[in-house]
Amino acid sequence: MPSSKPLMTPSSAPASVESALRTLETESGGINALAAALRGPLGEAFAKAVDLIRNAEGRVIVTGLGKSGHMARKIAATLASTGTPAFFVHTAEAAHGDLGMITTDDVIMALSWSGEQPEMKTLVNYSARFAIPMIAVTSNAASSLGQAADIVLELPKAREACPHNLAPTTSTMMQVAIGDAIAIALLEGRGFTALEFAHFHPGGKLGAMLKFVRDYMRTGAEIPVKPEGTKMSDAVMEMSAKGLGCVCIVNAANEAVGIITDGDLRRHMRPDLLTVSVDDIMTRQPKTVPPTMLASEMIEVLNTRKITTLVVTEADKVVGIVHLHDLLRAGVA
Repeated sequence: MPSSKPLMTPSSAPASVESALRTLETESGGINALAAALRGPLGEAFAKAVDLIRNAEGRVIVTGLGKSGHMARKIAATLASTGTPAFFVHTAEAAHGDLGMITTDDVIMALSWSGEQPEMKTLVNYSARFAIPMIAVTSNAASSLGQAADIVLELPKAREACPHNLAPTTSTMMQVAIGDAIAIALLEGRGFTALEFAHFHPGGKLGAMLKFVRDYMRTGAEIPVKPEGTKMSDAVMEMSAKGLGCVCIVNAANEAVGIITDGDLRRHMRPDLLTVSVDDIMTRQPKTVPPTMLASEMIEVLNTRKITTLVVTEADKVVGIVHLHDLLRAGVA
């Protein structure tokens, strides 16, 4: 039911909501400026950076300090989870032994909004000494970092959401956005599939969504099933015994020819209901799915068709049944 509460107008919104709206508008302005830059000179540098990473034999070393460091850590995680080996090295810790994590086969992606952080000098020197290519993500291509890098992704200067234009907000949003753009460009370029994605995300709801129908379907004696020509009294008994609110109707070859659900019983309620044949009541040509379908795709089918049960078939034979309640218990739906 739609909410009866009136929508807030700018004049009636609390000061905190007005502040939030200003923040989002300012940050979205930064993202729009970044998109415009990618359509211009930044696009060429971006393409070179993606090619450099794609052709690297090693990993992507993402580094940064302060807020840029937090964004660098997130970018490294996104790259790794989408098929590009990557990890984060804290810029300040690099000079205290963490340089040993970086090999000559790697690519360094260094984030610094100003490009003038003194702590970055160690990594810059290390990159030059061992000819490790470096991508600078900065707002100042003329900075020390920008001049030392092989490729510069110069982000457009945009006002921070902070009213004093000081706290990194819009700038960090742009950093993580360009990182996401690189990760997805690499993913699409190598044809990274959902099945490969599942290898890196076995846990939580995302992991559950990347399993298959076969991991959730009921099989064998758990399948509520009756042959064509069965009396409805027997079908209702089967439906009640299996507790799924449905019964699959099959032919002599064990192919699904129909399904009867609780809804069908309500729609066909009449005095002689239990004496008629299932053939007169069933919904013919029920929706079926293969056991190899991803759970995420299965959920889409259920939602699109507004149904709660799917019959699982392999080589046209009924091999299982999936109910929405099972998916809810597993945390998929």
